[in-house]
Amino acid sequence: MIETLKRHWWVPVIRGIAAIVFGVIAFAYPGLTLATLVIFFGAWVLIDGVFRAAGAIAGRASDPEWGFHLIIGIVGIIIGFLTFHAPLITALALIIYIAAWALMIGATEIALAIKLRREIKGEWFLILMGLASILFAVLILWNPAPGAMALLWLIASYAIVFGILGVIFGFRLRSLPTLPVS
Repeated sequence: MIETLKRHWWVPVIRGIAAIVFGVIAFAYPGLTLATLVIFFGAWVLIDGVFRAAGAIAGRASDPEWGFHLIIGIVGIIIGFLTFHAPLITALALIIYIAAWALMIGATEIALAIKLRREIKGEWFLILMGLASILFAVLILWNPAPGAMALLWLIASYAIVFGILGVIFGFRLRSLPTLPVS
């Protein structure tokens, strides 16, 4: 499995860059309407889902749990398309979509880090990514009626932190030594 992750080190880097771009755009244009925020969020989740699904399919030979990762990617794709289909959804529905997605991502990242803890050093970046996702979901569900600006800043902050950690994790994977073939 570690060889598959190393071979596809670029997947968390691209996911991280997409998250950072989303976060920067959200901070740069704080006057965005909720509908525009939904579109940016949908694009980010859609890109993340596509790359997560592609990574799962690419790693199916070495990862016995590839189907679970594929399902997470497909759910991300579905949530992305749902946000495009109904950009004027209520703020509460958007919060539930975002929180459910972040909880799923957080649990998956932590589970993967636990699984890889004996195979790689730096798995704590993956744990931090998972904890950031879960903390984000809890914060957003704690008070589902914050102002649009506060919600925008919370989402943008989460996206940038998650993105930076993803890019670092991807480059850490890239720098792993190649294992000898037995």
